[in-house]
Amino acid sequence: MADVRPPAVILAGGLARRMGGGDKPLRSITGRPLLAHVIERLQPQCGALALNANGDPSRFGRFALPVIADTVHGFPGPLAGVLAAMEWAATAQPDAHHVLTVPGDCPFLPRDLVPRLDQARRAENADIAVAASAGHLHPVIALWPIALRDALRTALIDEDIHKVEHFTARYPRAVVEWLITPYDPFFNANTPEDVTEAERIAVGDQ
Repeated sequence: MADVRPPAVILAGGLARRMGGGDKPLRSITGRPLLAHVIERLQPQCGALALNANGDPSRFGRFALPVIADTVHGFPGPLAGVLAAMEWAATAQPDAHHVLTVPGDCPFLPRDLVPRLDQARRAENADIAVAASAGHLHPVIALWPIALRDALRTALIDEDIHKVEHFTARYPRAVVEWLITPYDPFFNANTPEDVTEAERIAVGDQ
């Protein structure tokens, strides 16, 4: 049976080196943090919702969401966040079979992200469904089987697998393409210039 509203985890733990450090998701566009835009897009599509971030969780206190740290130490990167998401989802929403992950700096996520990923996963009998746009995969914007958490932990700890694509290549994967007009829904704010562009897009989208 398909998940109606699967749990979701926003990966908010990047180091934002191109931003000069700090938490990228807390940078503002249209007077609100990027993270607030991400949450607004996700909440109608998901069940339980949490943030994945390391360090002091109180900096995200205003969002009133659980903050889960990586459960594998010394393995920085998105796969550690995906593992934390799987392990949290198994407890937070025990009846769910999949968990969605997205980055915390993508303020224009599609409002049909979950249903399209889930539909493709079922139609193609795939384990994982991944978003794409303009011919580019967005590996951490994906619907993951929670049952893969032990396999992912083994890949991280015992096999030194760090790249998302190296892990997903082991499983049947559905890729779902989105149009990039009037803008790429997976636009992410990596630099100060990106934040300026996000502001422009957001104003035009209101």
